[in-house]
Amino acid sequence: MASAPIPAATLVVFRDLRDAPPDLLMVERAKAMVFAGGAMVFPGGRIDPGDHALAAMIGAGDDGAARIAAIRETIEEAGLAIGLHPIPPAATLAAIRARLHGGAPFAAILADAGLTLDLDALVPFARWLPDHRTTRIFDTLFFLARAPEGAAATVDATENVRLVWTGAAALLAEADAGRATIIYPTRRTLERLALFADHDAAVAQARAYPIRTITPFVETRDGVPHLCIPDDLGYPVTGEAMTRAQRG
Repeated sequence: MASAPIPAATLVVFRDLRDAPPDLLMVERAKAMVFAGGAMVFPGGRIDPGDHALAAMIGAGDDGAARIAAIRETIEEAGLAIGLHPIPPAATLAAIRARLHGGAPFAAILADAGLTLDLDALVPFARWLPDHRTTRIFDTLFFLARAPEGAAATVDATENVRLVWTGAAALLAEADAGRATIIYPTRRTLERLALFADHDAAVAQARAYPIRTITPFVETRDGVPHLCIPDDLGYPVTGEAMTRAQRG
């Protein structure tokens, strides 16, 4: 019997640039990781019981636990304080990150630091739920957010081995040249993100489309099996030959 999908959340962090496409925050997963080992991904991870408890405590909405998980994971993986109020100084943020890595509850950490959550800093973008049985399956909510002004991101050097700011089109080109690995949902997401000149444009498009669960399916196109997604959710590319698709 297949195991149940694992609820997860991920954060697409924008750093707008003058006269250039925005940079996005990406991390490279350690090759030893069971899921997406060696791949470039957005910061994120599982939605923990503590995320649900905190969401219930503050009266967050249906996706509140996912927003909290995305905020928490981005602190853990990249050291960026997105969705915290007020934005803590660097020393406080470093202490928060260390306590998270040590397993302390996020709710207690926030209370001790005198911080609250600004969940509206995250904008819902997509929900992906693959349907294959070769790896563990994640049911992942994607959110958009701006990087804090002047903030420096640093890799956690545990699950991830490298952190980069890169344009969506640039990372796609690196993958096509064989210099980076990206799994299917990340590729489709980067293609969509490459449409936008800045964070505001991405938010506007995100709000124009409903959040509907995307489960890729196999369809034959011109005699070739393709892994496909629906064509009405804002993605410019909706299929990729099965021989090329990297599923995780």
